Amino acid sequence: MGGARDVGWVAAGLILAAGACYCFYKLTRGRRRGGRRLRLRPSRSAEDLTSGSYDDTLNAEQVQKLLYLLESTEDPIIIERALVTLGNNAAFSANQIVIRELGGIPIVGSKINNPNQSIKEKALNALNNLSVNVENQIKIKVYVSQVCEDVISGPLNSAVQLAGLRLLTNMTVTNAHQDMLSSYITDLFHVLVTGNGSTKVQVLKLLLNLSENPAMTDQLLDAQVDSSFLSLLDGHVPKEILLRALTLLQNITNCLSEERRLATQPAFPAGSLFSLLYGKECAQKMKALVHHHDADVKEKRRGKR
Repeated sequence: MGGARDVGWVAAGLILAAGACYCFYKLTRGRRRGGRRLRLRPSRSAEDLTSGSYDDTLNAEQVQKLLYLLESTEDPIIIERALVTLGNNAAFSANQIVIRELGGIPIVGSKINNPNQSIKEKALNALNNLSVNVENQIKIKVYVSQVCEDVISGPLNSAVQLAGLRLLTNMTVTNAHQDMLSSYITDLFHVLVTGNGSTKVQVLKLLLNLSENPAMTDQLLDAQVDSSFLSLLDGHVPKEILLRALTLLQNITNCLSEERRLATQPAFPAGSLFSLLYGKECAQKMKALVHHHDADVKEKRRGKR
């Protein structure tokens, strides 16, 4: 009898041990799958969603929490984090719709008035991602004039200026809202000639959008442009700038009728882009590019003249 009792205790111990091992296995299996550790799902509170460690796509309920947080808090750190989270999620087409339908665009747009430059930049970045959706552009267009003003009057080559230029570039991919920039074209050319390489590229992307629309040709040619603009056509200019500058001139030339181009008394004033584009110095620079070392530049130059 004693031997049987001992065997029973041993069996019970083995069962308990096996159960403990199984529980441990289930626990570790839940944390590791396919040889990698799975992240525990974070809290769903609004502030937790702004954590840099939270990189899941938000659902509608979470987006609503973030928008409420963005409206209700005055903490600049939380505002900035919320804008980053919303901006990242606005890169997904489904969330672009969700944010609009929950009234998020005016909430995000209001933050471009914030005196904190980092918050302003993050708001512009979020609007930029949201603007990929054409229906969103209808709501975002109310901020175009202010963004233009900020781009022109703000610190040159700043993160805010670049973020504003990116948003304006997205808003002018189609012809729908391009006319809103008509009164800012001269100033945009000023930013182009005075900015650094990154700024030049971004302004050129924006101007290229405008140059593809024949309805914007007169506004472009009428703009007062400093003669230093022609330095963008020098052979030593970085290719990403030179090619875009050549494409800009080619687009404008293609949109301008031959009759107006050859007119003895053009309607455009002295100092305008027209006077630079069809002046002697521009012709000399275009001729010099015949000997450029890059085949793409040579090809683009042939398309211009």
